[in-house]
Amino acid sequence: MHHLLLVLATTPAPSPTPSLRPGLSEDQVTPGTWGFILTAFIVVLTTFLIVDMVRRIRRVRYRAQVEEARLAAEGGPDSEADGDGGAASR
Repeated sequence: MHHLLLVLATTPAPSPTPSLRPGLSEDQVTPGTWGFILTAFIVVLTTFLIVDMVRRIRRVRYRAQVEEARLAAEGGPDSEADGDGGAASR
């Protein structure tokens, strides 16, 4: 096993060719300007969607906290009977 690892580590890697294969042009192998613009648009759109999702989740969480505080202030039966703030009744 060690001999195989030693052989693989000392075997020289083939040197890369500095040019494209015959029949290929630079435009066929790179995404170009439109590819960059589309990728940047997707990244920005995904960022906005994530920020919006976090904002909505936070809003729902705050509303639940306010509702629990309101029920506890009213002295509702759920706040004292469950012991977990009424989370089991949801």
